[in-house]
Amino acid sequence: MDEFEKLRAARRILSGIGAAASLFAAASPARADVTYKAPGSETTLYVRGYVKADAILSDHSTGVDSIGDQELLPGLIPVGPSAGQHKNNQVTFHARQSRLALGTSTPTPYGDMTTYIEGDFFGADSTESSNSNGFRVRHAFGSLGRLLAGQTWTNFFNEQAYIETLDFGGPVGEIFVRQSQFRWTQPLARGDWSVSAESPESVIAVPGSSTPFRSDSDHAPDFTARLRQTIGRGTYSAGALGRNVHVDSAALGANSGRWGGAVNVSGIVPVGARDDVRFDLNAGNAIGRYQNGAFFPDGYLDASGKLELAQQASGYVAYRHFWTPQLRSTVEYAAANSAPPAATATGINKSDRSQHVNLIWSPIPAVNFGGEYIHAARTVVGGDHGSLNRLQFSAQYSF
Repeated sequence: MDEFEKLRAARRILSGIGAAASLFAAASPARADVTYKAPGSETTLYVRGYVKADAILSDHSTGVDSIGDQELLPGLIPVGPSAGQHKNNQVTFHARQSRLALGTSTPTPYGDMTTYIEGDFFGADSTESSNSNGFRVRHAFGSLGRLLAGQTWTNFFNEQAYIETLDFGGPVGEIFVRQSQFRWTQPLARGDWSVSAESPESVIAVPGSSTPFRSDSDHAPDFTARLRQTIGRGTYSAGALGRNVHVDSAALGANSGRWGGAVNVSGIVPVGARDDVRFDLNAGNAIGRYQNGAFFPDGYLDASGKLELAQQASGYVAYRHFWTPQLRSTVEYAAANSAPPAATATGINKSDRSQHVNLIWSPIPAVNFGGEYIHAARTVVGGDHGSLNRLQFSAQYSF
């Protein structure tokens, strides 16, 4: 093939990818996936993503150049008598949620071989003066038949039950973890069951410090199992999590580990022709960093070097209503609570709450314009608490 023919072939491939990508609407209520297959190849390729701009007004800031001013992170809400002083009425604009993804699918004798890589710009932070934020990996996985390997949503929770908010942080009561794993999924008549071994990490509350300690001493993977079923037009799932929380530190005089776990129930319940109720309920003694924003410690170390686990519970319920085919709203209530040991240091997170209510207009399926009100509150060991009120306006253009 001469250089002219190579150029023509490259232009055909790029044109096909562009035409396919233009039909993706990453967060709109309806999306048609159009793909491209290069001549002479069995691999189907697709590109998708969106550009999203957010304008946010908070009743007080969570700190200079804080990511908490760009998304709801409950652990960054200031607490105590002086919470938010001299940081009132903070205005923030950003486009960090903008996203790019690339996927492939190739038929094989063992079933389809697929790959998927997705990232956004919530990577390494710069300052609000330069706004040169780093690209980071959200998902990077492949699958062959029923085996998936790589980084994606934890198998403990059914990501289909996430709710639609303009706020990138979302409800405080949700399970929210993406991590490397090996997962096996077995189809069923109306759903599937799946098991996984996932990347472990133990975050420990230590005596005398309000900042949890990352132990860097993990001896076993986190294990999950999940059953997902479709009943009528609804989708329901139940998950189980088992973890070995461990710490080994000469500085703390501790070498201790405990097995713990948690259970999850979540679902999407249709209401009428287009509306739905979504819910997520979690309980156990090792929810820890699986909680949105890694809000809870995984374990609690006492003065003698013994590791303890605490009962934790969280969840949300949300209703999405379509006023018209192009106009919709979601209202949500979420909460998370823990019962830490009596000797836990003052300042360690104990509970939080959030409410989101929004109005989103999609003049075409690939475009969303909307406004949202957010209220959240945080309480720590010792009784200090703080709250956050926020207005957010967003424009999103998908491809």
